[in-house]
Amino acid sequence: MLQKFVATASVCLFSTVLLAQEDSTKKETPSPLKITGFADVYYRYDFGKTAGNNKTSFTNAHNSFELGMASIKLEKSFGKVGVVADLGFGKRAKEFAYNDDGITQAVKQLYVTYAASDKLTFTAGSWATHVGYELVDAPLNRNYSMSYMFSYGPFTHTGIKADYKFGSSGIMLGISNPTDYRTTSVSPKYIIGQFSTATADGKLKLFANYVGGRSSDTTKMNQYDLVLTYGVSDKFSLGYNGTIARYKQKENGKYSEAKNWWGSALYFNFDPTEKLGFTLRSEYFEDNDKINVFGGVPGIKGGSVFANTLSANVRLGSLTLIPEFRLESGSTSIFTNGKGNGSKTAAAALLAAVYSF
Repeated sequence: MLQKFVATASVCLFSTVLLAQEDSTKKETPSPLKITGFADVYYRYDFGKTAGNNKTSFTNAHNSFELGMASIKLEKSFGKVGVVADLGFGKRAKEFAYNDDGITQAVKQLYVTYAASDKLTFTAGSWATHVGYELVDAPLNRNYSMSYMFSYGPFTHTGIKADYKFGSSGIMLGISNPTDYRTTSVSPKYIIGQFSTATADGKLKLFANYVGGRSSDTTKMNQYDLVLTYGVSDKFSLGYNGTIARYKQKENGKYSEAKNWWGSALYFNFDPTEKLGFTLRSEYFEDNDKINVFGGVPGIKGGSVFANTLSANVRLGSLTLIPEFRLESGSTSIFTNGKGNGSKTAAAALLAAVYSF
């Protein structure tokens, strides 16, 4: 009942403010169309000689040159109203939009915004998730391969939200389809939210994120996520991401005890020069209830993975080269070694090229 009320109220409010400003926006001068984009490619070699050792998003390959994604983003504003169409083509885009089919997989984001004031903005459509430290677009990450928390958390939300800013802080609250569904016949909806704040000098930033609700009449989930960033100096910065997702199933009219997965990661960023940077990501990911990583491995119990990824960023104007080495250790043998036997460890090296415009 609460979700239905929030959904109805949000849609009505969004429609009202748009109609109320229709005449005034017609008198505004439209902004120029902004076009940005990027393309990324990579080569990955797995020392276990199998792509199956890759348990995260977007780099499922071994000894192969691969296409990432060609992306183009169009942004246009007209007075208080704006629209964003963000399109991606390639394997990375297909994995990101795994619930869609055909050409709709190319739609990464598509939404309209209305700035009710300098502090309050409404958004309706589909947009990339606010949850987590990492982002879907390769130029926005310093590591090329993705974390476990990103890979098993939400990718997109489709619905309506409101963002309110006050000083260096902000609150976002919205209602959406279940995670990663751009269209669905399922009636339950998710609540999404974020609280963000920063110190006066902007060096320390905090983002407390939430997404949760019923994805069906028998399943409900809640994910709580925290992101911290701290700029130690012009050359060194730190990042932290911690998250936990909890799931409950209804059986015989009652919800079962919650099952969960959780993770925690530190990011160490060092830029000795403008053209060269290094990032070390150290992530611990636990899946004792076999919800995702360990769920696909028969004959073993749940467990954990400790993954360390060292990436360099060689910046050559609009082109960034990312050589990367990744070493992972599991609590049980979820990986495969070069002889085809089960192994607790896995290692891989890759070289990515990312061009932005």
